Amino acid sequence: MRPNRLRQLLDDGQPTLGTRLMSSWPTMLELVGHSRMFDYVEFVAEYSPYDLYTLENLGRAVDLFDHMSAMIKIQQESRLHLATRAIGAGIQNVLFTDPRNAEDAQECVRVTRFERPKSGGIQGVALNRSVGVLLDVASPESADALDETVVAIMIEKESAVENLESILEVPGIDMVQFGPADYAMNLGLEGRLDAPQVKEAELHTIRTALKMGIAPRVELNQPSGFEPYLDMGVRHFNVGIDARILFQWYSESGAIMRKELGLDPAAEPATPQGSNYGK
Repeated sequence: MRPNRLRQLLDDGQPTLGTRLMSSWPTMLELVGHSRMFDYVEFVAEYSPYDLYTLENLGRAVDLFDHMSAMIKIQQESRLHLATRAIGAGIQNVLFTDPRNAEDAQECVRVTRFERPKSGGIQGVALNRSVGVLLDVASPESADALDETVVAIMIEKESAVENLESILEVPGIDMVQFGPADYAMNLGLEGRLDAPQVKEAELHTIRTALKMGIAPRVELNQPSGFEPYLDMGVRHFNVGIDARILFQWYSESGAIMRKELGLDPAAEPATPQGSNYGK
């Protein structure tokens, strides 16, 4: 079984750095790998079009790099199906959206584990590429490898903040990230990511996670503004997403060239909403 780089770093108490891709083109993941700057790539399946072949091709791409593993971000209603297929494809770690209480968090862990007494999960044996299809099916090693899946959760609803300690007490929760955009929307503060109530909930999430020994992760759109989080004790960051990176380059580079060519911009360039902190 392939070692899970993200799990190794977490278990060793080391900082981790990831980045996000909305593109399902495996070569984009390879480019991240060739940079050798990131410990894992998160495929943001919550927002992207893809099929099951995509998951296997992303799994094959990450297999090219022993310094890196992969993560998938999935929606709440498809937890069991997508977690099973993604892990089986070789995407070893999962970020779950929208858990609202401890029961939801328990379900997130259970769908990443085999249904055996030691693991307490609900996954069954499958002929998938993570076990060589036919080569390592139902072995103790393959079952133990599934227990190494890093389970990360988003805290992005008011009820999740209210139930935060009971959620983080669930065995198997490894990482937690606050989602300011969803949280603001949930409070009726659409788009106000910097509202005092939102910032207070963010700080409460980070401090509670640190107190309870769970790794808080902070998502940034660019490598700036991280200093306050470092001062708090955060050591896990995910920086950048391909769609925003491309949009910024198109806007800035296009404006420079149109000016040099004496062309008026076709329209005032749009500005992505939100702060440096991602969703």
